[in-house]
Amino acid sequence: MATLLYQNTPSEYRNESTQKPPREAIAVRETSADHIIQNARNNIATVWQGDFHNAKQVLSAIKKRVQPKPKHETDPTTAFHKHRLAQSQTARLVNMLLVEIQADLQLNLPRAPNIQAALLDVYGEHNSEKFLLPLNQLLGFIGAHEWHKKGVAIAELDDKIHVPFGVFSPIRGEYLSLLMQAKQPENAQFAFDIGTGSGVLAALLAKRGIAKIIATDTNPRAAQCARENIARLGFSAQVSVIEQDLFPDDMADLIVCNPPWLPAKPTSAVETALYDPEHGMLHAFLRGAAAHLRENGRVWLILSDLAEHLGLRSKDDLPHWLDKYGWEIESSLKTTPQHNKAHDLRDPLAFARARETTYLFVLKKKVL
Repeated sequence: MATLLYQNTPSEYRNESTQKPPREAIAVRETSADHIIQNARNNIATVWQGDFHNAKQVLSAIKKRVQPKPKHETDPTTAFHKHRLAQSQTARLVNMLLVEIQADLQLNLPRAPNIQAALLDVYGEHNSEKFLLPLNQLLGFIGAHEWHKKGVAIAELDDKIHVPFGVFSPIRGEYLSLLMQAKQPENAQFAFDIGTGSGVLAALLAKRGIAKIIATDTNPRAAQCARENIARLGFSAQVSVIEQDLFPDDMADLIVCNPPWLPAKPTSAVETALYDPEHGMLHAFLRGAAAHLRENGRVWLILSDLAEHLGLRSKDDLPHWLDKYGWEIESSLKTTPQHNKAHDLRDPLAFARARETTYLFVLKKKVL
């Protein structure tokens, strides 16, 4: 946690993104969106002490003013990097409107809602001191808490997955059907789900009848989320979730992995499910999986080609990496995106999203 000069004394400052804290903060009961933006550009945050609903209206006005105008670049890679930069710059300004969270995880503002349950969902415990938090993130916590309670319907499970803030949600789940269609290795009884996230893939493997599954993830929130989902779905006898990097110290008949699809730097913990510099996890997975695969075992690699359409990876890269690490593609399944962004022409990356294909590659060790 960082500290921030506020009312002449240091205050704890929390931010779930990788943004650096502002150099200082000033307190107001009322002010304009333009004044907050002006201060933000000078690295000064604004702590709102007035009516909560007025604060939300001002935040909405800030977003409208700083929202970047869509520009359609002809070069795919340039379009992607400019889009990410614009997202970062916008988020920086938006997150300069702060609120003070009390020691009991409540807001001491007129017309403020009860936020304690939402913050406990994020932080997991009461806080003994006040702290400053971007209002935009607080609203995100509140929304995520409601989604956590409601759950995400998964047709392939005929049930729901419940996902808290900070864990990637399988709302874009067209690839889940690929996992249910793929042919299991003969007599497969033991599987790994590497980078399990919400635990949805491990749950699907359990539903398909795999007797023993070990799911791993380095994110503590994800590991706990997966455990809760597995227990809720009744698969605890089949699935164990452990907090660790990549592979358990064992051998499996089937290893499943859905690594981050885009080689870029994440700006928050939840973005590590989407972005991974230089495909680091993919390389580590392909390099190490063979040592944990039983004879006649198979790997199911779930990967999108969006990076290729954005110029972040060439079409020859994946075949080259598979060959380098001793794998060959035995078969594959594919699907096209169904989410709204794929068809939203206002999205600066729509040109790539509309052409995206997601694959499930069935890999086997090359015979040398």
